[in-house]
Amino acid sequence: VLASSWATVRTITVRGNAYLSLGEVDALVSGLRDQKIFDVDLGEYRRRLMDSPWVADVIVRRVLPSTIDLRIVERVPLAIARLGQQLYLVDRTGVIIDEFSPQYRTFDLPIVDGLVTPPSNGTPLVDAARVALLVSCLSALDARPDLRERLSQIDVRATHDLVVMFDEDTAWLHLGDARFVERLVAYLELAPTLRERFTAIDYVDLRFGDRVFVRSKG
Repeated sequence: VLASSWATVRTITVRGNAYLSLGEVDALVSGLRDQKIFDVDLGEYRRRLMDSPWVADVIVRRVLPSTIDLRIVERVPLAIARLGQQLYLVDRTGVIIDEFSPQYRTFDLPIVDGLVTPPSNGTPLVDAARVALLVSCLSALDARPDLRERLSQIDVRATHDLVVMFDEDTAWLHLGDARFVERLVAYLELAPTLRERFTAIDYVDLRFGDRVFVRSKG
């Protein structure tokens, strides 16, 4: 039975992939077809698949008589990190998935400054504390998708002061490291009054309770 063609890998089924193409999967498991199914080193092919930055986890299993089944869990992009002129897709664990390119234009994600730092050996670095601050903010905004969808830019260069900008608004909003939804709602309530008093706003600092500090441009 072990030596017969009945036990040879003829089919590879792939599930769970949305961004990783079948061609990319085939390249990662090159050489798998036509092996004797009981001779396949499942751990080796799992390691190959995990080398893809899109793959967060994968289960590789035999389905007799001649199929290898791949169940892929892909990473979910959280934001577009900016470093100079370069943009990167980053997930909630701080893994750089890929360079941002036109093929990912369907992602409606905020652009984040300060998340990625210049590389020391050719590989950009992601700061864990800044990732945690970003995840804290965006998780809080899950309860208010209307606010989250309006976020255009985020700055996490100061690890205890997340700063954001809304679409069609030129004011930077200093939110600190907590109470993100409350502070954004407070700004939206104040915005009409602020626009009456200031012709152009540089930033609004919302970190100090009932006190709101505004810096105008010029």
